[in-house]
Amino acid sequence: MPTSDSLKVAIDTSVSKQVPTVVISAQQPGNQSNPASSSLPVKIVRGIINFFMDFLETIVVALSIFVVVYLFLVQPHEVKGNSMEPNFHNNEYILTDKISYRFSDPKRGDVVIFKSPKNPDVDYIKRIIGIPGEKVKIQSGFVYINDKKINEVYLRENTVLYPGSSMQEGADIIIPENYYFVMGDNRSHSSDSREFGPISQANIIGRAFMRYWPLSEFGLLPAAAYN
Repeated sequence: MPTSDSLKVAIDTSVSKQVPTVVISAQQPGNQSNPASSSLPVKIVRGIINFFMDFLETIVVALSIFVVVYLFLVQPHEVKGNSMEPNFHNNEYILTDKISYRFSDPKRGDVVIFKSPKNPDVDYIKRIIGIPGEKVKIQSGFVYINDKKINEVYLRENTVLYPGSSMQEGADIIIPENYYFVMGDNRSHSSDSREFGPISQANIIGRAFMRYWPLSEFGLLPAAAYN
């Protein structure tokens, strides 16, 4: 059994003198410094700034796309009044195609949005009935194009000439170049080319191609057919 003397370790005094003394300075309470904790507020601020900048960039891109689409491609319009009943009703919302007519001419049956000849600040919605160079006349409640009666299946009543019309019963008018003869589908309650004459193509904003409100009527607008 080991004695108490065997637990003692001999130390070479010459070696111990050569070993340097290391002094460890203890931190004083209240003066502790944690680099990780001190940088946490900075990281939070940077994170908020980065999030805000990313969000702002997304908004700017989205607005830029919207402006381009609105100015050059598609524009929403609200139908006001009853001049296009029974096919379009008051407070319905439609989309107007603004680019197609840059590559092709309007055609008969197209429903178009255009600047009112009476007030350029007001947009009208009507249907194209006659195109440039054609003869148009209204006789006995029907529309004739180049002396041929057209079958307008989308109407619920005949076409009339009311007081204030610029046309006369049975008299032809010739549509000038780059002009179009337009009428509302509600023929007895529409201010149109019967009153102010053909409209300039330059005043046409575009073609109505989709109805998106009310949702029950959502969908593409059907093309008009003539026999």
